[in-house]
Amino acid sequence: MAEDVKPTRKNLMAIEDRIELSERGHDTLEQKRDGLIMEFMDILDQAQDIRSELDGDYETAQEKLDMARAMEGDVAVRGAAAALKEHPELTTQSKNIMGVVVPQIEASKVKKPLDERGYGLIGSSARIDETADAYEELIDSIILAAEVETAMKKMLEEIETTKRRVNALEFKLLPDLRENQEYIEQKLEEQEREEIFRLKKIKAKKEEEEAAEREAEEAAEAAEQPVSAD
Repeated sequence: MAEDVKPTRKNLMAIEDRIELSERGHDTLEQKRDGLIMEFMDILDQAQDIRSELDGDYETAQEKLDMARAMEGDVAVRGAAAALKEHPELTTQSKNIMGVVVPQIEASKVKKPLDERGYGLIGSSARIDETADAYEELIDSIILAAEVETAMKKMLEEIETTKRRVNALEFKLLPDLRENQEYIEQKLEEQEREEIFRLKKIKAKKEEEEAAEREAEEAAEAAEQPVSAD
């Protein structure tokens, strides 16, 4: 409330400083918000492409798996899957996008040569190999999708946080500060007018007193003058 602010010049200067600082902060946050939105849109385009690739890789992997089961039998397929000894390994790092820390996922041992898949070259078939290839591609797509989706989520959270801060400055803090500024300026103007009016009254009273003193002195001087006899 503006009425809670003491109308002093010191408070007025402090509020003006806060307004200037808040306006600069508002402009900076607006630029950050706009930059984040642009980065988010770029990531969104990338995510849409990755999702499309992921859907395609999933369909391909399922088709290859269904074909291998039909031709080689479910037992052979399960046996080849169970023979895998080295599973994919994931390591996470991070990168900074306009102050937002997003993950970078590094995967190893996803794609393997035939002799490292564990099921042996003799006991397998081309269909099982193709299925393994398809699922390795699918895993790569899943890892990339996870990285991009997580980045999107973090970027979106930061955009929302920045938007809330911009709105708080634009619609709450700055209007309140300007209201306080206007209130103090009005009160100071009233005080100045009252002070001018008071000083004028003092001056007028002093002038009246001085005039009265002069009249009294003149009257005294006139009384002291000798009266001439006719």
